[in-house]
Amino acid sequence: MSEKKLVYKNRRVGILVITTMAASFSSSINNIACGLDLRMVAPDQTIEEAKNGIQNHAKGLLQVKDLIELKAWREAQKELRKSSSLLKQDIYTIIQAKPGNERQNLRKLYFNLFNSVSKLDYAARDEDESKVLQCYDKIVLALNEILSEL
Repeated sequence: MSEKKLVYKNRRVGILVITTMAASFSSSINNIACGLDLRMVAPDQTIEEAKNGIQNHAKGLLQVKDLIELKAWREAQKELRKSSSLLKQDIYTIIQAKPGNERQNLRKLYFNLFNSVSKLDYAARDEDESKVLQCYDKIVLALNEILSEL
C-alpha cells in the first residue's frame, strides 16, 4: 500500500516538473518572439513623426564622417547602424504613404542608399579607408537624391 502512494506521489512530482518546464519553455519562446523588431513590416510611427525625424536622422548618418576621419572604425559602425536604422524607418514610413505610382522610384533610391550604408559598414569593419570614403560619398549622393524626392 505504501508503494502505491509512493508511485502516485512520484507521478505527481513528475507531472509538476514537466508542467513547470513547459511553462518556462513557452515563456522563453515568447520572450524571443517579442524581441523581434517587426516595425519594418507594420510601422507604428505616423507620417508626421517620420517627416519630423528624417532630417535629424539624416544628419546623424552624415556625422559618421567625423568618426571616419578619426579612423574610429568601431564607433563609426555603431553610429552608422543606429542612425541608419532610424532613417530607414522614417523613409519606409513615408514611402508607404505615397501613391503607388511614386513608390517604385522611391524604393529604388531607398535600396541604393541602404545598400551603400551596408557596404560602408563592411568597409569600416575591414578598416579599408578608401572604400569607406567611396561608400560615404555614395551615401551623400543617394541621401540628397531621396530627400529631394520625398
